Amino acid sequence: MAGVESSERTVIEQLVDRLTSSYPDVSPETVAMIVQHEHAEFDGRPVRDFIPLFVERRARRELATSRS
Repeated sequence: MAGVESSERTVIEQLVDRLTSSYPDVSPETVAMIVQHEHAEFDGRPVRDFIPLFVERRARRELATSRS
């Protein structure tokens, strides 16, 4: 299971990098904080396959509304 956690952590780190590039007007620290918050919402969920996708969707929504 540690391999799965490590893989998920890597994907989340890559997500932070992508979102930082997509939202250059938002500080990298803020992007990382939003992604970490959204990722934490899925703690304890047994099925982890789509968690990074859900985190990305929720983080993009949050970042888009924070721009307005």
